[in-house]
Amino acid sequence: MQSSRLLRPQAREDALEIWQYIAADNETAASALLHRFDRAVQTLATNPFAGRERAELGPGIRSFPVGNYILFYVPAANAVEVVRILHAARDITTEDLG
Repeated sequence: MQSSRLLRPQAREDALEIWQYIAADNETAASALLHRFDRAVQTLATNPFAGRERAELGPGIRSFPVGNYILFYVPAANAVEVVRILHAARDITTEDLG
């Protein structure tokens, strides 16, 4: 059974900022990356525990890589809630997911 897919406001802002940054050079690539994010969230909605557990970042937080980015999410009852979308090169802390 597929769960609902929710993006927190900060995750939506992350996606927009990523798109704007990449689109400045290549709109097609930026849109393709957003499509990859969407497909990954669809995968997580079907299999919410597919991502790596990230207890060091907070209770219930999991991560799932998409290219050079990481989706941080929380599996919830009948839903997958994306908390942030951050570049994999970042040193990610609990404050980033707060």
